[in-house]
Formats: sequence, structure tokens, C-alpha cells
Amino acid sequence: MTARPTPLIPRAGLVFAGNHPEGDPRAGLEQALRLFSFAEELGYDVAGIRQRHLERGVSSALPFLAAASQRTDRIRLETDVVPLGYETPFRLAEDFGTVDALSGGRVNIGISTSAPHGDLLASLGRQDAAVEPYALIERFLEALEGGLLADEPLYTPYGPQLPRIEPHIPGLRDRVWLGGGSERSVRWAAKHGLKLLLGNLSDAGGHDSFEPAQRAHLDLYYAEFAGSGEPAVGVERVVVPTTTATAEQRAHYLAYAEAREARTSAPGELGGRRIAFQRDLVGTSEEIVERFLDDPSIDGRTELRVALPYGFAEDEYRQILFDIRDTVLPALGWQPGSTGTPAAARSIVTANEPA
Repeated sequence: MTARPTPLIPRAGLVFAGNHPEGDPRAGLEQALRLFSFAEELGYDVAGIRQRHLERGVSSALPFLAAASQRTDRIRLETDVVPLGYETPFRLAEDFGTVDALSGGRVNIGISTSAPHGDLLASLGRQDAAVEPYALIERFLEALEGGLLADEPLYTPYGPQLPRIEPHIPGLRDRVWLGGGSERSVRWAAKHGLKLLLGNLSDAGGHDSFEPAQRAHLDLYYAEFAGSGEPAVGVERVVVPTTTATAEQRAHYLAYAEAREARTSAPGELGGRRIAFQRDLVGTSEEIVERFLDDPSIDGRTELRVALPYGFAEDEYRQILFDIRDTVLPALGWQPGSTGTPAAARSIVTANEPA
């Protein structure tokens, strides 16, 4: 590799959908919990779960994170993301507060303004589903802040209490991350002092490829951030290193990447929007490090979220997470949250020596 300055990735984590086979959701949930524990053993900083509706994956992120809070001790737990279009703001604030209390204060609140599959779910959702999505975020933030809802106490089995959303976790509002990809969402997050999650697709704007389009969103966010704390951005990348993969796994990974390559060649249309997709990072660790070094969004400030592919086997996920931790992230200045190579990780290297 060509010697050049190495950008720092300050924190790194994973994002997973918790997919499961038909008729056996428990198998997928247990696999996801094991992977969260494994990621903590490897020293990752964050483990995020997607919330996917009408798919064989995790459809309710917070109960899953409640379980994950009892299987882990250190790693931050994140929702990537909860679509607010189907949620009641004060109930969601109660749920996040409960899970954060169970985890000992380790929850990152990832939300979006979306309501996926709205045409199919409209009749089963809220009656006020037409509420402007950013108004829903404002209601949710207000509920998290825990202001008093009345001057007169409520009479409860525990005695009189002034009413506010409980459990109240001071500072929880400061851990809200907005999933964005449009100029409007990025600007809104900045002006309201929220943290920002950016995926591996982006509104293309006037750009012909993903990288400059996402970099423009980063620059906009940093320029307009108006929060009291520090701005923070997490970017998703599909990263699939082949360093310790078996021959069969390598063939699977390369076929997976080839099947998805066409969509990244030029911006396309998605829901009436002009969208650019980022190419998957599949190859040797050295090749992936080079790709990161050329990525304008990896600038020493952004956090990384490794987006695990859908439908892979558990041993493949473990090999991917190990290779990224062991051979990719150290070359980019990242330090694990725990020291040493865990015994569980060593067993992967033994079992998956390249053929």
C-alpha cells in the first residue's frame, strides 16, 4: 500500500437486521444477541439493531435492546433506526428511558422521520398518521426532556407525584441520532443539535456518485450545527473482508458484491428521489483500508457503523467482524474498547484459515 497519512476512526460499531428463517424468529434473535456479545468481546464501541417492518428481521428494536442489555456490559446499544411515522412520541420516550435504565445508560437513540410500507400499514397504524414527521420528532424530544406536564400532583400508589414522562433519564435527549440522507434531514438535525446517522445511500443532489454527495451532507451538518454539545456523525459502510475467510466464504462474498455492483454505477430513482449508492467494501483487508483512505467521509471525526449484509450465516458474520477488528480498523487509527484478542475470536482464525 502507498504510505499516506492515516485518518482516525474514533469509534466503530456494527449495524444488524437480526434476520431469521421462516417460522423461527427466536433463532434470528438469539443469533443477533450472540453477535452483540461477540462484538463487545472484540472491543467494538457500538452495536446497532435495525427496525424493519414486514420483513423477517427485528421489527421492534427496543425489546431486543432490552434483552441485549442483559447479555452485554460495556458496548453502547443503538437503534438504527426507529421510524417515527408509526410511533406515539411519549410512549416511545418511556420505552427508551426504560431500556436505557436497564442498560446502565448505554443507549443511543436512532430515529428517522419515515413510515416504511405506509400503503400496507396505514389501516393498522395511528389515526393521526398525517402528522408532519418533523413535528413528531419535536414531540418526542420534548417527552425525553421530561418537563412537568402539570403544576398539580397526580395521586399514585406511591403518593403524590408531579406528572412527567417516566423513567426520566437526564441528558437522554442529548443521545438522539437522526437517520438522514436528504438535505432537509441533515439540516434539521444540525439546527436542533442532534447527532446524525448517514447510511450507504444518499440524495445525490448535483453529484454523479455517492462519495461527494455524502461529503456535502457532512459539510452542511458541521457548518449549521447549533447544539450545546459537540456534533457527531456515524456513517454506515458495508465492509466484507476476505482475509481469514474460507474459499467458500470468499466466493459467496464476491458473488454478493457483484450482484449489487450495478446499482452503484450511477444515481438512480427511489421513491421519486435521485439517489446515489455507495459501493460495498469487499476484498482483502489491504484493499478495504485503501478504500477507506480514499473515502472523503472518513475524516477523523466520523464514527463508523459496519452494516452487516442480510442473510449471511453466523460464522460469516463472526469472520467479518473479526477481520475488520483485527486487520482493518487498527490501520485506520481505531483502538478497541477492550484489550487483547478474545478466545472466541482466536477460534475463528483457527477454523477459517484461508484455503
